[in-house]
Amino acid sequence: MSSAMTYYKQAIKTDLPSMGQPGINAFLGDVAVSDDAEKTIVAGFYRMEKSDEPLVYEYTYHEMKIIVEGEMIIKDQTGNEVHATVGDVFYFPKGSVITFQSPTYGVGFFCGQRKEGEA
Repeated sequence: MSSAMTYYKQAIKTDLPSMGQPGINAFLGDVAVSDDAEKTIVAGFYRMEKSDEPLVYEYTYHEMKIIVEGEMIIKDQTGNEVHATVGDVFYFPKGSVITFQSPTYGVGFFCGQRKEGEA
């Protein structure tokens, strides 16, 4: 038995809710969620706009991210820092602490091994 695919037309235009941290212009929205209860994966978009403060985020799950618009400065807890632009791909392992900033704005598409709304 096969399952049908799911199509999300123009998903990049999804209105992203604020991550709710004062002084940090970060927005995240889950768009697609698998129906595998044991190994749920979630995909969506993350937007970072120029802010007074960076977003520091500790991953409690594994995530992959590709930059699809703009640019971000992404740094990990070991001091590795990348000026990320369109097409750059990242893997953030569970337990990593990542700092996100943008000199202008950036949009990333993510796929994470977590439940919907757990970011």
